[in-house]
Amino acid sequence: MWDARGAARPFVFPSRYEGFGLPTLEAMACGTPTVLADSSSHPEVGGVAADYFPPGDASFLAAQLTRLLSDDALRRDQSEKGVGQAARFTWQRTAAATADAYRIVSGMALV
Repeated sequence: MWDARGAARPFVFPSRYEGFGLPTLEAMACGTPTVLADSSSHPEVGGVAADYFPPGDASFLAAQLTRLLSDDALRRDQSEKGVGQAARFTWQRTAAATADAYRIVSGMALV
């Protein structure tokens, strides 16, 4: 069976506007270190497990990628952190939070 871990060295997501970063979570769950634009939902999803760059700053992005690609220990560390960060976002937690939001909006008490 194919193992997605290590199939890519970095995952880069330069998007300035994201509703939620499912591609980021997928990359992190596979152990792929991530470099994200510091905007929108990226910091919430990536947390301390990702590296960030100001949106549109190609020089800073290049520096982040160079640092990540040239440092095996950093890549391993980011990979481990990313797997842990992705594990925080489960479909069960999403469903529970969605149900809570519906209860609040409809005026029903939370149980």
